[in-house]
Amino acid sequence: MDPVIVTGAGPVGLTLALALARQEVPCVVLDEGPGKDEARPARTVVLREDAVALVERLTGTSLTGPGCRWAGWRSMRRKQVTRAVEFGDDADPAPLHIAQHELTGVLRAAAARAPLVRIAADSRLDGVEQETSGVTAHTRGPSGTWWRGSYLVGCDGPRSTVRKLQDIRFPGRTAVERYAVAALRTELPWPDEALLHRMPPWRTSGPSAGEVVARPLPRGVWRLDWLLPAGKDLVTPELLVDRVRETLTGWAEGETPAYELLDTGVHTVHHRLARRWRVGRVLLAGDAAHLLGALGTQGLEEGLLDADNLAWKLALAWHHGPHEALLDSYQQERRAAIAARLRAADQLLPLLRGGGGLRSYVPGSARGNDALLADGHLGHGALGLPGSYAGSPLAPEGLSGEVSVRTAPGAPVDDVRVTAEDGTFVRLRDRLGRGALLVVLIAPGTGVWDRKHWVTAGIMPRLAAAVTALPHRAELLVAESYPGAAAHTVLLVRPDGHLVTAFNGVRPADLYAAAEATLGGTAPEVEGATRSTGAAAGSR
Repeated sequence: MDPVIVTGAGPVGLTLALALARQEVPCVVLDEGPGKDEARPARTVVLREDAVALVERLTGTSLTGPGCRWAGWRSMRRKQVTRAVEFGDDADPAPLHIAQHELTGVLRAAAARAPLVRIAADSRLDGVEQETSGVTAHTRGPSGTWWRGSYLVGCDGPRSTVRKLQDIRFPGRTAVERYAVAALRTELPWPDEALLHRMPPWRTSGPSAGEVVARPLPRGVWRLDWLLPAGKDLVTPELLVDRVRETLTGWAEGETPAYELLDTGVHTVHHRLARRWRVGRVLLAGDAAHLLGALGTQGLEEGLLDADNLAWKLALAWHHGPHEALLDSYQQERRAAIAARLRAADQLLPLLRGGGGLRSYVPGSARGNDALLADGHLGHGALGLPGSYAGSPLAPEGLSGEVSVRTAPGAPVDDVRVTAEDGTFVRLRDRLGRGALLVVLIAPGTGVWDRKHWVTAGIMPRLAAAVTALPHRAELLVAESYPGAAAHTVLLVRPDGHLVTAFNGVRPADLYAAAEATLGGTAPEVEGATRSTGAAAGSR
C-alpha cells in the first residue's frame, strides 16, 4: 500500500510522520526547504505536559536539555505580585519552553533514524489529485516529481498550499494582537521563573503601557514579549533596543544589567479556523487548519495535538481499509476543541484589553483579569485547559455500569503508574500512541505482589478474556489507584490518551460496545487483516 504523504517538515508534520511510523505506517514528508532550519531564539513555543510526553515518546529524547522547565510563575501589576506559582510535582507539572528550531531539530533527528519516514527536501507542492484509491501529488524544485500516496495531510502552515488547492475557506480575524519580541542573554531577578508584568511602573501612560512577558530558555537566555498598541506602527530596531533597556533597568531597579541581544522580531497573532479539515483522502493539521495565540494560548501545541488525534485513526484506515466515521471524527473533535478556545479568547479579549470604563472602578477586577490572562499562559481555565472530546461522535451511549472518575469522558487521562502485561512497571502515558486501546483495571495492592499471584485471581481472568474479545487490539494494564476511581473500576482509554468511559467492574458486553463506538461504530475487520508495511514513495 502507498505511504501517507505529509506536506511540511515543521514540528506538526514531523510529529505526525513519527506517530504514523510508530504504528507501522510509512510516510513521505515533503519539505519545501533545504532540510535544515534557521536558528531563531526569539521564535519559541511553550508545551504542557501532554505535548512534551508526546514528543519525548516519539523521539526517545528528553526535551529538558534543549528546553527549559520553569521553576515558577509570577504575575505582577505595577510593583505588586498578584500571583506566584511554584512547580515541581506531578499534580501541576512545569510548562516547558523551547526554541522552535530546537524542537524541530529533535524531531528531524528522530525522523532520520526512523526506517518508515522519508524526508524529501526542496520539494514544494504545487498539485494534488485524488481518486477513491489514493492521492497523487506533484512537487517542483530540483527534485520535482510525482508522488503517490494513500492519504495526504497538509501540515504546511498558515499559507497552506494544500488548503488552497482543496479550495477550503480560512475565515477569521487578522492582527488580533501584536508583540515586539526579543531573545537575549542576561540575568533577571527571578532565575528560571516566567513572569507576566502588567502596567509596569516605568511605563505609566500611553497605549503601550500594557504588559511584558518574560520566559526563560536554557543557558541564561530569555524571550521577552511586549504587547504593542493596535495598529500597524513600524517597530524599529531602535525602539526595540530602547524597550529592552527600559525593561531591564526597571526590573533591576537601577542600572541596566549587562545583556547580549540575540534575536528580535514582531509577532502578529491571527485567529482563523478552516471550514473543513478533510476532503476525501486529503486532511489538514496545525497552522494549515487553525491559527490562534492571543492571551497566552499556544497554536503550535494545538498542532501537535492534531497530529496525535489523527495518527491512530489514519493508521487504522491505512492498515485495515477506510472507516469514514472514524476519519471524520478527526475534524469534529479537533475543530470543536480549537473553536472553543477561539471563542474563549474572543470573549475575554475585550475584558482584558479594553481598559477604562466601569471596570476600572470595580474592586478586584484588575486582579481577576490578571488571573484570567495567567491561565492562558499556564494551561488552566477556559483559555488554557487541554481540549476535551466530550461531544465526540465516538463517545459511546446507553451503557450500563458506567461510573465517574476525576477524568471526564473525552478528557486526557492522568499519567499514573501501571503494570504492563509483561509484569514491568511503566507510566500509563508510555503505552500511548501504539494504535492499541488501553484497558486499565484499578486493583489496590497489586503493586506489592508478584504478577503471577494476581494475574489469575479474582476478576482478572474474566477481564482478560473480555479484552481479548474486543473488536480491536487492546492492552490490559493494572494500576494501584487512579484519581476518583474505586477498587475494581475498569477504564477504557483511546490510543491518544483520552478517556472513553469507566465501568464499575468487568462488563464484557458494555466494554465491547464502548470499544466499537470508539472505532466509529461498526468496526472494520482489524484482526487477521494483512498488513503491508514495505510501501515506499515512487515516481510516476
